[in-house]
Amino acid sequence: METGGFTPATLSALIALVRKHTGIAMTERKSVLLERRLRPRVQALNLSGYQAYLDKVEQDRAEIPHFIDLVTTNDTLFFRTPQVWDYVEQEFLPQWWQAHSGQRLKVWSAAASSGEELYSMAMLCEEFAAAHPGFSYQIHATDISRQILALARDGQYTGRSVERIQSSHPDWVKKYFRASGNGLRVVDVLKKNVELAQHNLLTPLSPARQFDLVFLRNVLIYFDQEQQQTILHQACPSMAPRAVMIVGESESISGLNTAYQFDRPMIYRLK
Repeated sequence: METGGFTPATLSALIALVRKHTGIAMTERKSVLLERRLRPRVQALNLSGYQAYLDKVEQDRAEIPHFIDLVTTNDTLFFRTPQVWDYVEQEFLPQWWQAHSGQRLKVWSAAASSGEELYSMAMLCEEFAAAHPGFSYQIHATDISRQILALARDGQYTGRSVERIQSSHPDWVKKYFRASGNGLRVVDVLKKNVELAQHNLLTPLSPARQFDLVFLRNVLIYFDQEQQQTILHQACPSMAPRAVMIVGESESISGLNTAYQFDRPMIYRLK
């Protein structure tokens, strides 16, 4: 009997392979999602089935990046969870600037996905810089998927992402985007202080940086508790004293043994 298009043995092997290469702890409930994502690749390689594809991933290292791109989830929007961005705009940036005038703000978008989060932050920083001469910033954006990083680097958006920002920030759309194809592309000014790199959250960031603000949103939920603690521990050396970490609305790290203290929902500070 097959489960979601996989035999039970193949599904178990697939879940183990996902964990091996990404650290993500998936369950059998994701079988339909996994089947939908892997099917086009299996067909493109003219393989006999999913087990044959898993064999290929195990035997051909060149296939691993494609596998990672297929099984990782990338769903984000500009200014997702407005209260987070209200906090950054109205509290974090003014308070940081008051305490660090003349320094460069360093931000880490630690699960950058297709870039909506990092460009949302870039827009806030550009607006803040216009009102505060001397303010500067650098955004380091990482993701495990090379394919999704290429989309972030390109900075072209369609569909829900475009609809969301046209609704929430119509004036900024005119200022920071240009029409491109059937969507919008971010202007170069939003890219000039951004760097993108591939990174697995279960490993330390190298070289270690001292970030003032870290976005680690909507990614911890894909890992088990032990892995969550590993990720949070690995992030510590890359955070400046009293740096702020922002997690997703469905995530809480208060129950974990970490070096972070609760500030408010979604907002934590390095102790």
